[in-house]
Amino acid sequence: MNQNDKIKKVLLLGSGALKIGEAGEFDYSGSQALKAMKEEGISTVLINPNIATVQTSDGFADKIYFLPVTPYFVEKVIEKERPDGILLAFGGQTALNCGVELYKSGVLAKYNLQVLGTPVQAIMDTEDRELFVKKLDEIEVKTIKSEAVDNIDDALRVANSLGYPVIVRAAYALGGLGSGFCDDDAQLTSLCEKALAFSPQVLVEKSLKGWKEVEYEVVRDRFDNCITVCNMENFDPLGIHTGESIVVAPSQTLSNADYHYLRSLAIKIIRHIGIVGECNVQYAYDPQSMDYRVIEVNARLSRSSALASKATGYPLAFVAAKLGLGYGLFDLKNSVTKETSAFFEPALDYVVVKIPRWDLGKFHGVDRTIGSSMKSVGEVMAIGRTFEEAIQKGLRMIGQGMHGFVENKDINIPDVDKALVAPTDKRIFVIAKAMTQGYSVDRIHELTKIDRWFLYKLRNILDTADELAGYDSFESIPTPLLRQAKQQGFSDFQVARSVLKERMTNAEEANLHVRALRKKLGIVPVVKQIDTLAAEYPAKTNYLYLTYNGSENDVTYLHDHRSIVVLGSGAYRIGSSVEFDWCSVNALMTVKQQGWRSVMINYNPETVSTDYDMCDRLYFDELTFERVMDILDLEQPHGTILSVGGQIPNNLATRLDQQGVNILGTTAKSIDNAEDRHKFSAMLDELGIDQPRWRELTSLDDINEFVAEVGFPVLVRPSYVLSGAAMNVCSNNDELVRFLRLAANVSKQHPVVVTEFIQNAKEIEMDAVAQNGEIVAYAISEHIEFAGVHSGDATIQFPPQKLYVETMRRIKKVSARIAKALNISGPFNIQYLAKDNDIKVIECNLRASRSFPFVSKVLKINFIDLATRVMMGLPVEKPNKSAFDLDYVGIKASQFSFSRLQGADPVLGVDMASTGEVGCIGIDTSEAILKSMLAVGQRIPAKSVLLSTGTPKQKADMLDAAHRLHNNGYTIYATGGTFQFLNDNGIPAIRVYWPSQPDMQPQALELLHNHSIDMVVNIPKNLTTAELTNGYKIRRAAIDLNIPLLTNARLASAFIRAFTSMTLDEIEIRSWDEY
Repeated sequence: MNQNDKIKKVLLLGSGALKIGEAGEFDYSGSQALKAMKEEGISTVLINPNIATVQTSDGFADKIYFLPVTPYFVEKVIEKERPDGILLAFGGQTALNCGVELYKSGVLAKYNLQVLGTPVQAIMDTEDRELFVKKLDEIEVKTIKSEAVDNIDDALRVANSLGYPVIVRAAYALGGLGSGFCDDDAQLTSLCEKALAFSPQVLVEKSLKGWKEVEYEVVRDRFDNCITVCNMENFDPLGIHTGESIVVAPSQTLSNADYHYLRSLAIKIIRHIGIVGECNVQYAYDPQSMDYRVIEVNARLSRSSALASKATGYPLAFVAAKLGLGYGLFDLKNSVTKETSAFFEPALDYVVVKIPRWDLGKFHGVDRTIGSSMKSVGEVMAIGRTFEEAIQKGLRMIGQGMHGFVENKDINIPDVDKALVAPTDKRIFVIAKAMTQGYSVDRIHELTKIDRWFLYKLRNILDTADELAGYDSFESIPTPLLRQAKQQGFSDFQVARSVLKERMTNAEEANLHVRALRKKLGIVPVVKQIDTLAAEYPAKTNYLYLTYNGSENDVTYLHDHRSIVVLGSGAYRIGSSVEFDWCSVNALMTVKQQGWRSVMINYNPETVSTDYDMCDRLYFDELTFERVMDILDLEQPHGTILSVGGQIPNNLATRLDQQGVNILGTTAKSIDNAEDRHKFSAMLDELGIDQPRWRELTSLDDINEFVAEVGFPVLVRPSYVLSGAAMNVCSNNDELVRFLRLAANVSKQHPVVVTEFIQNAKEIEMDAVAQNGEIVAYAISEHIEFAGVHSGDATIQFPPQKLYVETMRRIKKVSARIAKALNISGPFNIQYLAKDNDIKVIECNLRASRSFPFVSKVLKINFIDLATRVMMGLPVEKPNKSAFDLDYVGIKASQFSFSRLQGADPVLGVDMASTGEVGCIGIDTSEAILKSMLAVGQRIPAKSVLLSTGTPKQKADMLDAAHRLHNNGYTIYATGGTFQFLNDNGIPAIRVYWPSQPDMQPQALELLHNHSIDMVVNIPKNLTTAELTNGYKIRRAAIDLNIPLLTNARLASAFIRAFTSMTLDEIEIRSWDEY
């Protein structure tokens, strides 16, 4: 029963596109909050432009607005929908900041909107550092000595009175944006300038680098009942942001006294602040002196709460939403045991390790050290019965070619001491290297300040590997040693490699050998369930993990072959994120609807697919061949679906097929025929389908000969890749030689493929579902940018507005022939190049693609539902509507997180760089583009724009846009060549000078630093990775100073056309169901 009868309709603010520091965890928390409202019979309105999320699907919210989460648009929706209540805690910092803004400007009061959950004043008490310190002083709780300032001079004064080193952090920011350590005045000045560009207030505080960092997740209801759901500790000491740290739950190194002392403090704090719902308290702790400082309190669901929720099975977001409606903890049922109330503290009989995933290799010039500002793009969570088991599982899950803590390929570290003191994304492997080089635990502790307890555990793993290395055949390994290795999280591969060392030629064969041996010896993992009370009360959950530290399974298997296993997408990374979670969840829902048991394997704590109420059984475990086979041996399902989780499951197809696994949908042989460029290309030739000229080459001479034939630029890439990894466009011979040195070592069995690169061609995507080789449903979409920008970074328009009807017809015909030749059953995606009505096939993926959620939602036909029914062998009807009938347009735009990647060049190419996306719908291209560009953080410039636009062709492309800017009264600043070009065409502009002309005025960089420019359009001349050039300095300054930047002529023109042809007030506020 709804505690609050006045609340009939609630507005929930989402977090928008996934970015570094604010990722999939808010899809998960928002989805749970919507479920909680639905259960109460409250109607819900959601504002979230992220079209790839599960929460923006049918059946979660009653009304969905794909609009930017900014005060302007939110107010418009409030005015139209007139909700009674608003939820601010479920959309990350974006939603929180937007809510605080609306509260301050009086909008919430004007529409009589009740904030459910933590009151806004309490939010401001935790977000504004001065208020926060004052509030905690009232109850004599210690915080870190600091002072809030709003200009650089004050910052220098404070730093000198506190004494260096200090840490600077921006208020109202997420994931430590704009924060860092400073040792002197110069560092402080440059960091404060960046921080003040993003935030009105900056905090200068004394650094406690090297203390322990500990977190508590605490829940409180309006009756002042409190519980702590989970406490966690960071493996890395203070000074490395929690989002960048390996996190262990429950804490392993705190004494009982420490644990209870910090727990009671946390409860005292949240009572005093008056939080209703969930919050997390972060401490700096010095175990020697039992001295502590409170670092911060987050009055919202955070990435830590998503982790706590998955680590314990306690549905934090769901409970927080209910408490916001006025329930007490004792009113709510605990959804795991189904018998006790939610008023209990989980106890864990396992250990959970969270490890971040960085993708720094994708950026040119990026700073690889990790510190107080977040750079990781995703994370994994591993569950085990020992720390050793969990950490090794986790290191494999990150998916960056590592096999665990030991038996990895050697990494080259010239100065180990330095690498231990100034950590990078490779830190844990540096520890392994130091240990093999004979560093003692004490020495490593001295350099890293990582607790000795963790280091001793890592040492155990190394000792076991050394012991295994003493045997020269698998059969001679003593059984207890093999069992010990498995209990410490060794994979079959690690066991094989430590025994065979250099003799290991065929890895797959060796893995199977070890697997057969341990099965014969009865060394197999057992299934354990997460029951939140360490087996004190009966658990009714199907939330499972596998471990070698146990003797019996917690599940009785029916083996009736009525289950279908769906493989999830693993860690979010650049190129594979929430879109595949949407696909996985929709596949699970269809399997369930059709009366089968749905089973999920995934290990990403930020996802909806790992909610235990999304499927009948959830295995929170690895997606490696070894572990998937372990699970399939136990589960014995009817079949397995590999095509909805991106590239990770897809890569397992051939090996699972060889083991006789029933792969539903397209066969493994077809998948290999599409993935292997040779086979695929030969097939296209046979079918007479055009493709860019390419050759597979093994020596430099052959490559030079081919280049002489097709001419530069050429695209160079090794076989089997996701999201353009290790792919490069080379425009001249130097680049070609340099890149091949890098690419040659990507994989030994696969030579290099060189393709002619066609310039100024349109790129077109075909997303479709086929049954037995016949296409059932399809969606053709076009990129706004020309080919050469990775499809994951491109701005995509659907239905296409600028394609010849003839081109569309040809694409349909060619796609139908490819589908037939590969006998596709299930989802697939083909990318085309079109130039002068001539089409060529670039590639074909026999799995769901990144644009599936986007086209499904714009067309309002659920492609994954169709595909899943096809893969289950059910008859499906062709949908009776096509994209030609739509009288609206969808635009998918990319979200970039360059502001967090210090030093990276924010320029787009064939390698994917975006971390997320939005999709907005409008009545025409301009309206949709305006909404989607604003949703990814672009702003409409107020008065001035800086243009520097590359080659003559690109200058001409921008001419129309430049006219529009001038006619709309903008001041145009332009660099040399562009200035000349505009002048010749009668467009007045002000000439500015490059950094390489320091004696000339005005200087482009100075104008940016003084914020006299509102938008920068900087288009690099060519695709060469020229070192720190003028253009790079301007692009980087724009990013660091928070000035909107566009680096593509076609996208810039489209955006300028949009904001010069319509004003914000002319944008229609329509929900998804109103189109």
